[in-house]
Amino acid sequence: MNQKQTFKGSSDYVVSDELMRAVNIAMALEKPLLIKGEPGTGKTMLAQAISKALNKKLIIWNIKSTTKAQDGLYVYDVVQRLYDSQFGAEGVDNIKKYVKMGKLGEAFSSDEQVILLIDEIDKADLEFPNDLLWELDKMEFYIPETKETIKAKKRPIVIITSNAEKELPDAFLRRCIFHYIQFPDKELMEEIVKVHFDNLDQKLLDSVMDAFYWIRNLDINKKPSTSEVIDWIQALEIGGISAEKIKSEIPFAGVLLKKNEDLETVERSRRRFRA
Repeated sequence: MNQKQTFKGSSDYVVSDELMRAVNIAMALEKPLLIKGEPGTGKTMLAQAISKALNKKLIIWNIKSTTKAQDGLYVYDVVQRLYDSQFGAEGVDNIKKYVKMGKLGEAFSSDEQVILLIDEIDKADLEFPNDLLWELDKMEFYIPETKETIKAKKRPIVIITSNAEKELPDAFLRRCIFHYIQFPDKELMEEIVKVHFDNLDQKLLDSVMDAFYWIRNLDINKKPSTSEVIDWIQALEIGGISAEKIKSEIPFAGVLLKKNEDLETVERSRRRFRA
């Protein structure tokens, strides 16, 4: 494997050995890497970390429920062309002037290899992944308006994320390297937290970890994620909360929990614990 194309993590992103291997295998085989996992496990941040570690530009295609595959390729602005023709603008016969590249087209057109993040692909309709099969496999697409084929100058490193809200088509899955990011255990979570806090008191960290994983093990609707525990630690430090009060009081619980019923569940469990 080309050493210049080996991902070893970055200074601000803690990566497991399994995930590191998945990234490097996907790059070596030149296949998209499909990343699944619950929200808050660092799926989107992975692409940012790869971009930083390999010093390559990151292009992000944020997928919405209304997104179509065509949006990522190019858009032909026929309305603007019609408007220009009515007012006698120059260059109206140059159709290329009215073709704007989407995120996939931008990645293909780049002179340098880029990182392309297709974020939350499962938000789109079921046909969306299938509509991208040719483009992701052949790294090219055709523009009928200009009768030209756009072929990737440098094959991008493609990272695709999914929150597993919908099942993706088998034909699409066959073309990807797949990795599921497990939620970090306490040991890995401590490493992640320490990346964000240089001088965090160990006693405070131990209390935070105990309380955080105790909450995640309760029967709640929306379990707190990595980003929320980091926000919680910041709130605890700002509030000057001692390590002893963290588990007994769960201060600033609204930083961790975003549903009223979950807050009530934690409060009931906390009272039983104290009793």
